[in-house]
This record gives sequence, structure tokens and C-alpha cells, in this order.
Amino acid sequence: MVRFEDLQLFVRTAALGSFSSAAREADLLPGQVAAAVARLERELDLRLFVRSTRSLRLTAEGVLYLPYAQDLLDTLHEGQARVRGEDAELRGVLQVAAPSDLGRNVLLPWLTEFRTAHPKLQLRLLLSDQVADVFRDPVDIAFRLGRFDTASYVALPLLPGNRRVLCAAPAYLERQGTPGSLDALKDHHCLVYQLAGRPYDRWSFEQDGRRVVVPVRGQLVCDDADVVRRWAVAGEGIVFKSWLDVADDVRAGRLQVLMGGAGDSLPLNLVCPHRKQFSPAIRQLHALCAQRLQPMLADLPGRAL
Repeated sequence: MVRFEDLQLFVRTAALGSFSSAAREADLLPGQVAAAVARLERELDLRLFVRSTRSLRLTAEGVLYLPYAQDLLDTLHEGQARVRGEDAELRGVLQVAAPSDLGRNVLLPWLTEFRTAHPKLQLRLLLSDQVADVFRDPVDIAFRLGRFDTASYVALPLLPGNRRVLCAAPAYLERQGTPGSLDALKDHHCLVYQLAGRPYDRWSFEQDGRRVVVPVRGQLVCDDADVVRRWAVAGEGIVFKSWLDVADDVRAGRLQVLMGGAGDSLPLNLVCPHRKQFSPAIRQLHALCAQRLQPMLADLPGRAL
């Protein structure tokens, strides 16, 4: 008889690519994970992995079986959540990924409040500007900015009207002057952060109903977008970031929006693997964040360039 735990370990081993990684995630020994997979192979009379001293990969049979195993686990989780109902006490582990700036400065107090309201729920928070893979990484849900292919994901909308804005500190503008056009950005110090290991140095704007891409450059680059925002507040240059990241600085006068700030659309979604949206914890967290985020667009600059 196939064991539920063996199926779970097979799916996570396939996603992470090694017994050791799956074992660390499950707080087990690698030998225990290998034994679970071997037991599953015996029950199915299938070879699921090709093993060597340096690699572990799915066999052709393993590739075919994997989506069925994933669907079965999702169905069992869904059934469990439906039986418990929305009012049941939340428990277990919820693993959440978020961009660095948004996570630290906007979401953190809400996530802490959510966990406090559900004391038997363990929250694991991953803050990074590297895009989390909700299938491979140890993540249940991810806060994700921007547009992406939704074919493989369930995207729960949080703030579809969000977008990037162009801004700088008053001290910088006093020293360097205020750019009067997008072309003038080439003569300014632009603060660049990295996305997926590459500098985001081609900024997109909406101008007269069309999209305009402006190449920029600067002497300060960081893979943490929160650091780039702090550089901007310190007067080091012009920044182009999500309104959610800079709204408090603009309201406090630490940053000033330039040229109406009409950057490209940057919707915020809560992303999870197929069927995970049926989890009561995810649904309740989504409802909380959607309620708190919506008022933040009230003073989003809206003048077109």
C-alpha cells in the first residue's frame, strides 16, 4: 500500500533534485528519504529515479508518474481543508516568499499579526529579490510583482493597479537638478537593482499611450532592492521602483515623484502552485493583505507623461 509520506518525499525529492535536500526540508536523514522512495518504487513496481554517486534524476516512468503524485497530494490537502472548514484553527507550516523591500517594510507587520492570530501556525518567511519557484523551492506561496505566465500557477490578485514610479530625494535634485524628460535620465545617476541576477537598467514608461523603454546607468548597483531605496533616500540618485516600496517615503517628503511617475504597470499577486489556493491559511492571508493593501493606492500619482 502506497504511503502518503512516501509520496510527499518523492515529490519533494523530484523538485529539489537530491535526497539530502529533501531530507533537510523534512528534518530527516538522507537515508530515510532514500528508503521511502525505494519503498514507493517497490509498491508501484516502477523505477522512479536513476541514481549515481553524483546525480539523481527522474526516469521516464518517474516523469510520467510525478504529476499524478502531485495531483493526488493536492486532492488530499484540499479534502482536508474542506472538511476542517474556514473556521477551523489554522495549524501546520506556511512558507511564504516575498521581495525584500515589500516584505520588510510593508508585509512584515501584517504577517506577524496573522501568525499571532493563529498561534498553532508556524510561519517561515523568505525575503529575496530572486524570484521564488513555488514548485522547486520550499515555498507554499509567494508575493510576486509584475506580469508573468500564469499557465503553471494560480495567481490570486492583491493589487492589480500598482505600478513603478520615478523618484529622487530633494537633496539629490538640489545638487543635480530635476530631469525634464525621459531622455534627460541619461545625464543622471540612476540607482539600479538586480532582478534574477541581471541589472534592471532598462526602465519602461507609459507615454502618450505607448510604452517607452529608457536605458539608464549608475555607479551604484545592488541585488537587494531595499538597499537601492535607501540609497535614493540618502540622495545618491534617481530610483524607479514599485509605488508600494516608496509610498511612505514620498508621503514623508524623503522622496519626490518625478514627471508624474508614470512607470509601467506592476500588479501584485499572491502566487501558489495549482490547488494550493484551497488552503484556509492561504485564503485568509490573501484576504487580510488585499484589505490592507488597497488603501495604499489612494495617492498613487496618475498623471501621464
